[in-house]
Amino acid sequence: MKIGLIGNGAIAKLVTQFCAERPDRFSVIGAIGLPSDTVSVGKHLIVQSWPELRALGPDLVVECAGHGAVKAYGAKVLDDGIDLVIVSTGSLADAALWAEVKAAAERSTAQLKLPAGALPGVDALSAGKLAGLTKVTLKSSKPPKAWTGTPAEKSHDLAAITAPTVIFSGNAREAALAFPKNANVAATAALAGLGFEQTTITLVADPGVTQNVHHLEAEGVFGKLILEINANPSPDNPKTSHMAALSIMRVLENEATAIVI
Repeated sequence: MKIGLIGNGAIAKLVTQFCAERPDRFSVIGAIGLPSDTVSVGKHLIVQSWPELRALGPDLVVECAGHGAVKAYGAKVLDDGIDLVIVSTGSLADAALWAEVKAAAERSTAQLKLPAGALPGVDALSAGKLAGLTKVTLKSSKPPKAWTGTPAEKSHDLAAITAPTVIFSGNAREAALAFPKNANVAATAALAGLGFEQTTITLVADPGVTQNVHHLEAEGVFGKLILEINANPSPDNPKTSHMAALSIMRVLENEATAIVI
């Protein structure tokens, strides 16, 4: 399977390494990078536009470059009949962008694939939705420094936090739009479950944790779900979870294996 990437950062590097270790199944053929990206995270080419990447003939494209990349390339990839994996699910909290990408997927022969990222229990949440959900809440706790560069930096003195401190409480749409580099899990929970407005999100700066802790609770006809993950941050980017890259690898593995679970 020929894989195209949108992005040339930490997640792209991990996905590239995964594919390189399985040359009988995957080949990363190119990536759309920024003008400043002169060195590739792998042996593949760096290009600057979708037509250039499309010309390389990818079977599937993985977005791992942020909200702007989804807006710039999401619908284009799907309109050209190529499967697309969107890692930056928080971008889909933008109602207009979600409508555009969803419409492109529905009129295309390709599929839009949304990996679980760092969120535990997405399969159970989606299954429970079929019978009816009544409540979905998610609390995400990260070390104070992980919230650097977010609105929390303006509302709190992150360096002075000595106890768990709520830096945001609201719905999933508000969380994903305000914290685009930290709250993809909020959007994923919303898309898998009750939707953006009905999913309650709490973000916490906690000096007592060294990992990214996501605590998911859901209730519905199926019963009650309580799951928590203590996820290690990405080796090259503390603002994201290593599990985000692993979830992409799982999507790729399921594309190229005889048994899917």
